[in-house]
Amino acid sequence: MEMIMTTEEQKSRTARSYKLILLFAMVSMTMMFAGLTSAFVVSKSRADWLKDFQLPIAFYYSTAAIIGCSVAFHLAKKAIQKNNQSKTTIFLLTTLVLGILFVILQFVGFGQIVDNGYYFTGSGSSITTTFLYVVTVVHLIHLAGGVISLLIIIYNHFKQKYNSSQTLGIELGAMYWHFLDLLWVYLFLFLYFFK
Repeated sequence: MEMIMTTEEQKSRTARSYKLILLFAMVSMTMMFAGLTSAFVVSKSRADWLKDFQLPIAFYYSTAAIIGCSVAFHLAKKAIQKNNQSKTTIFLLTTLVLGILFVILQFVGFGQIVDNGYYFTGSGSSITTTFLYVVTVVHLIHLAGGVISLLIIIYNHFKQKYNSSQTLGIELGAMYWHFLDLLWVYLFLFLYFFK
């Protein structure tokens, strides 16, 4: 007896598959950052480790910006589930602006570090700032993927591809941005407390 799937069953199965793929990708990224933070902990015992290093103030503001991204994306998801296209647009664009602000503030933070006489490479660098730079840049690379996916989601939203019964793209984007948010908050707290 051949089983025929309904369109709803097929959409549900596809959604589960995409979410599972994204979950596997996020787990692998988590493992990479776990390795980087483990190396950070091990390197902390080196004689050339900076004991008095302070995170730049811009990193505090960038943390607020990325938390705002996560909140705005969540609100976009809720708005599209209610078929409120205009609020979805506002919240998706807010997420994009806050994401770009996060990136700008990260680079401002790098500038503040250099202004304080700490360098990331070369003879004037230290292992502390090099680790900070590597961890932050790797996170920024993952965030670039988030911005690209957000731009695609915004494009699809303007083409009216999302509504209360078709939210998968926004759901996947929200999952990834929440992951990036939690990852940065973890990294920020880790860098703050494990100096």
